[in-house]
Amino acid sequence: MGLGLVAIFVALGAAVGFLAGLLGIGGGMTIVPVLVAAFTSESFPLQHVVPMAIGTAMATIVFTSLSSARAHHAAGAVDWRIVRAMAPGLVVGSLVGPQVAAAVPWRLMAAIFALFTWFTALRMMRPAAAAPMAARKLPGTAALFGVGTGIGVLSGMLGAGGAFLTVPFMTRCNVPIHAAVATSAALGTPIAIAATIGFVAAGYGETGLPAYSLGYVYLPALAAIVAASMLSAPFGARTAHAWPVVKLRRAFGALMAALGAYMVWWAFVGR
Repeated sequence: MGLGLVAIFVALGAAVGFLAGLLGIGGGMTIVPVLVAAFTSESFPLQHVVPMAIGTAMATIVFTSLSSARAHHAAGAVDWRIVRAMAPGLVVGSLVGPQVAAAVPWRLMAAIFALFTWFTALRMMRPAAAAPMAARKLPGTAALFGVGTGIGVLSGMLGAGGAFLTVPFMTRCNVPIHAAVATSAALGTPIAIAATIGFVAAGYGETGLPAYSLGYVYLPALAAIVAASMLSAPFGARTAHAWPVVKLRRAFGALMAALGAYMVWWAFVGR
């Protein structure tokens, strides 16, 4: 792995850390396409590229979400009641998701990732006209467990911290946007821990994995991305409480749409 690749990982980590603090995202849906390109350039076996990119992304989210959640908690914005209600389901789902991702053919997995990336882009760029109904409230504890389980499965499959679903879900239930972003950052931690364990287990004993891999987690990329993201996440969190997020959400949605297009190209044209 050359210095140029390390520089890419560091720049990626800095950008993802800032976005994690700003929008409550774990950054996995940004990290995965870049890691796919990097791992392909390093000639990793094709059947391992997507699960290793997703597994490595989930491992970085452990650290990014912790840093982001700490900054949001300091601002008093995290709703810990929602975290306690949803976290058990998120853990269960996030353990299941990696096993599904590892079993799905790599072209199909890339296509699924692209579809959910486009779904995220659409949700991020939707106009304010799609506002929640005033009477809608968060459901009870049992329902939040079920919602958390479903989000955990999808997040574990796709290498996402869950914000692409948890933020829209909470805002539709009339949780204020800044609280939803902050709470989503805290929810990313149990998702990422459980999914990382799942990807390590799913890749354990697989043949052809590159050196310095722990299951489907590539440790050199993890170290470089985490080092940069831990430094930049608090800046994003402070910015989130000072800036309106509408234009930033739309810009991020455009980025998600482009990354989804890249994943389709990589799976069906580029290889």
